[in-house]
Amino acid sequence: MRQRLSSHSGYNLFRSALLLCVLTLLTACGFQLRGIGGPTVPDEWKSMQLVSSNPNSEFSRAVFTRFAINGVQWQEAGFANYRLDLGNEQFRQSNLSIGADARVSEFELTMSVAFRVVDAEGEIAMTSTTVTVVRQMENDPRNVVGKEGELRLLQSEMRNELADKILRRIGFYASNLGNTAADSTADVAPR
Repeated sequence: MRQRLSSHSGYNLFRSALLLCVLTLLTACGFQLRGIGGPTVPDEWKSMQLVSSNPNSEFSRAVFTRFAINGVQWQEAGFANYRLDLGNEQFRQSNLSIGADARVSEFELTMSVAFRVVDAEGEIAMTSTTVTVVRQMENDPRNVVGKEGELRLLQSEMRNELADKILRRIGFYASNLGNTAADSTADVAPR
């Protein structure tokens, strides 16, 4: 019995060491869970107003939530430093491949939206930009209800990914804008 316990504890030690190695390798390669350590927006850009033609849409809610998670404080008109103007979400489903039975076996799903950012003075801070997400979905004509549920889930994931892309673009643009302004001031400063 004693020998059996020691081999069992050796196995647990081996599993723990293996788990530690795997976690170390994952962090070393830059792996991160979704939503953790995401894009950063400079503090000045964290005061925004959201303007959408359909403010109660799933996409508008996804943008509102994703930005809020990343520190953006949504403000009313006149109180925000910047205004995010969202266009309408565009969704397209097209046939990607046809099976031997002459039925669609795979779809390509494309979702895109245009946005721009305007500063508090009404000047365009970031020109109109379009972000796009493309996914593929297999089709099983025998499981129509399951495919409808899968399509809704994919569309929700695509909306979240679009919101993340918008946040990353704004963060990248705002960060580079700050770096460019700092570089130009450094060039003008006396030596």
